[in-house]
Amino acid sequence: MIIYNVTINIDESVHDEWLQWMQTKHIKDVLNTGCFTSARLVKVLVDEDMGGVTYSAQYFAPSKEALADYKQNHAPLLRNEGMERFADKMLTFRTDLEIISEHE
Repeated sequence: MIIYNVTINIDESVHDEWLQWMQTKHIKDVLNTGCFTSARLVKVLVDEDMGGVTYSAQYFAPSKEALADYKQNHAPLLRNEGMERFADKMLTFRTDLEIISEHE
């Protein structure tokens, strides 16, 4: 299992609008690509020196190939929508993670 992690710092001036968009549209659009089996949105519990609120959107892909398909065929369009809506009010970085083991 591969986790595609997108860390987002969102300016407080657009926070509520962004959060609603993420929960009602963007995450669903990403899942509708068929490249991921599930997703979760979590708040990062740190006080940012730069301000804003930080979140991690985690998308679970069954394979590296599925993630590569997403990046090549779907990500540019979906990223552009967020950039058009929130432009300089949003800072993101992405990390690919591979699950090695899980414990309960």
